[in-house]
Amino acid sequence: MGTLANRAPARGLLLIDDQPAQGSLIAAMAGRANWRVSRAPDVSAALKIADSGRERIDAVLMDVWSPDADTAGAVARMRQHWPHLPVIVMTAQDSARLAISAIRAGASDFVIKPIAPDRLLAALDHATTRGVDGELRPLAEKPHASLDFGSMIGSAPCFRDLVESAMRVAPTPAPVLIEGESGVGKEVLAQAIHRASPLGTQPLVTVNCGAIPANLVESELFGHERGAFTGAFERRLGKFAIADGGTIFLDEIGDLPLDAQVKLLRVLQSGEIQPIGARMPRNVSVRVIAATNSKLAQAVTQGRFREDLFYRLAVVQLTMPPLRDRIEDLPALACGLLTRIAEQLGASRLGIDKGALDLLGAFDWPGNVRQLHNVLFRAAIFCRASTLTRADFPHLARSTATGPVAADMPAIVARDPAPSIIDPFAADGHLRSIEAVEADMIRLAINRYDGRMTEVARRLGIGRSTLYRKLAELGINA
Repeated sequence: MGTLANRAPARGLLLIDDQPAQGSLIAAMAGRANWRVSRAPDVSAALKIADSGRERIDAVLMDVWSPDADTAGAVARMRQHWPHLPVIVMTAQDSARLAISAIRAGASDFVIKPIAPDRLLAALDHATTRGVDGELRPLAEKPHASLDFGSMIGSAPCFRDLVESAMRVAPTPAPVLIEGESGVGKEVLAQAIHRASPLGTQPLVTVNCGAIPANLVESELFGHERGAFTGAFERRLGKFAIADGGTIFLDEIGDLPLDAQVKLLRVLQSGEIQPIGARMPRNVSVRVIAATNSKLAQAVTQGRFREDLFYRLAVVQLTMPPLRDRIEDLPALACGLLTRIAEQLGASRLGIDKGALDLLGAFDWPGNVRQLHNVLFRAAIFCRASTLTRADFPHLARSTATGPVAADMPAIVARDPAPSIIDPFAADGHLRSIEAVEADMIRLAINRYDGRMTEVARRLGIGRSTLYRKLAELGINA
């Protein structure tokens, strides 16, 4: 393990700090964890370093030493210039107001000095891996500007009915539950509802409930006080506190543990949160939009989701149709997605011809709009012209003849073939071993859910770490 760690390329940290002694201490702590530190005395100097391209920059650590400093403005400048670069604010001021303003401006984390080495390194690791849930995230999934209703593409009756219902509920304070398969665009709809609401200028805080470890859910949602538990080195604001005055989007709400569901119900009923270790609750005013790719009503019947919480969340229930049910929208969707992809790739324009559209229309898109986006993105990377043709989708052309494949995965990834039906009997008529049947079930799940390991693990009823262990034990290529 040590040899592999030594070979790993050093990550780049840009430290904004005008105190040489403290800067040297931070650089030494980060350097021991294989971070290469570049230093700047202020934001302007930091932007010049980042723009030069001479240094690899994976994260920014900004020291705020003056109570009068415009922390939010400094963070906003960095985020505006480098929107995908995580910014961590470090200060000696244990101020909730300062923390909230910094995070609303785009800071990834907020740490209090003096800071222990393990807390610093944990903050850096968390910032640089945020959003990673065990799946490969291609460049195509970079964050983009929030969309409004006018930017949502589709004329299919089922989709227009959905948008009309969402537009009617947007100006109200009612909680909204959005159901739909993975990849249909539930977060995009939540963004549009938020932007069309009276809270549209306030923050929209997104939480992926399925990506939070069970023992950290309460701290992540409601925060904790310093010393509340082992490892709580300073006060931490929860997502509800950060979203105060705005909207919180709880994605994959069905994955929330039952004990956290009780506390969420209390927030919806009373408008109060109580951070771990806090003596008194505090009031928050937050609109809740939740989403799930499963049927919560079934989870209620099975005892996995509280019935009272379900009715609190589902005041308005919206169901997003899968792409296969509005396949007539595919040409317009493809053109709209290619416009955004061209911007990401720095191309002047990208088009698509009728032959390619006919090919796309023949596929059933189990991964929905997200899969379509990834397929177009990959084709755009390798296309030598400004118009995509049928020849730019060879993997898709093969799949329409041989059955669904993971069209959103890179072509260099070769998976084990997945059975369409799991046969418990061997060729000699005897029962197959449990291990062999289990391996087939995992291959089938990987193929069915397009290699999205979080979804595969969820559908198999096991944790991601267990899934990866079984892949290794069974010798499965994923």
